[in-house]
Amino acid sequence: MKSVGLARKAAAFGASAAVLAALAAGLVASPAQAATAATTKAAPKVSVSTPAVSAGDYEGACPVKVNFSAKIKVPVKGKTELAYRWLHGDGSKGKVKVLKLSGKGTKSVTVRQSITFKENVKGWEAVQVLGPKKVTSKKGYFSVSCQEPKEVRSHLDVSVSARAWATPDSYSGACTPGDKIDFVGLIEANRTTWVRYRWILNGEVADYGRVKVYDTRKVGFGISPRHSQRGWAQLEILSPEGTSSNRAYYKVWCKDEAPTPAPAKVSVSSASVTGTRTDMCADNRGPGVDFKATLTSTGPTTVQYYWVVNGVRDHNTLERTVNGSLDVTWGIGGAQNSTKTEGTIELVVTSPNAASSGVASYSATCPPK
Repeated sequence: MKSVGLARKAAAFGASAAVLAALAAGLVASPAQAATAATTKAAPKVSVSTPAVSAGDYEGACPVKVNFSAKIKVPVKGKTELAYRWLHGDGSKGKVKVLKLSGKGTKSVTVRQSITFKENVKGWEAVQVLGPKKVTSKKGYFSVSCQEPKEVRSHLDVSVSARAWATPDSYSGACTPGDKIDFVGLIEANRTTWVRYRWILNGEVADYGRVKVYDTRKVGFGISPRHSQRGWAQLEILSPEGTSSNRAYYKVWCKDEAPTPAPAKVSVSSASVTGTRTDMCADNRGPGVDFKATLTSTGPTTVQYYWVVNGVRDHNTLERTVNGSLDVTWGIGGAQNSTKTEGTIELVVTSPNAASSGVASYSATCPPK
């Protein structure tokens, strides 16, 4: 009974049927609260879709234009103003735009924007509705990957390629004047053409030139390192089109040559008498005499020498191998019917160098009978 009375009072204040129904159902609320609830329920609901992207993951030539669009749904009763703007992934915001709508029911409006990108980028776009009710869409993600356009060539275009190598690519030994490392480059062309090129050695221009290439053509240059090193050389084609060969690597290890030993030098000690042969005296000849001299060499060598007795050279040239010191001997017999043998003796070296023992005197006598 109480609720029926409240309903009558609410009806007297002009409450809506919805409010009356609520009161009749036993809800305890004032007429003002019921009116507010009815107004809230009738407020327009605005929605906005996630922006669609014309090229979500773009790969290709730049600059490129990317289009974005989103749908906004707005309940309209009479005249309504739709205010919105675009939000960008870099934190910036677009200009606020206002559309005037009229009529009844829910209106669907498609909003669009286009952005031109000149370089690689990843980001998102969103739409923010400011009125009649503030609401923001989800983010629409996109990416742009700029790539160089492929060159379209015709059969008339000149195509040039190059490769290079070092010969030898490794050297170990004495670093003396003269080329030790040669670099060879092979230039290939699809048709006869003049080619300008240059050699880069360890980052610096080392040689350059211009040649006519019929099919293939070799070019090159050489270096003569004076110290141990390693590095690379590369053949660059300057025209008709810019291209480069592979890097030709090399390494050099300079070693000192073993010193050439000085030629052995021979010296001779003074000749001396080492003994006499008195047994010859019994045959009415003077005594025989034996001599000795020492050859000394600074290294292994072959020595050629001869003896000179009383100023007369013996016709025999003798030869011995010496490495250090070596004693050489010689002997002579006495004259017939003489009891004494005397004179001079000398040893002369002719090779590997000239040397002499010097002239030494000698004298030997037969014992008395």
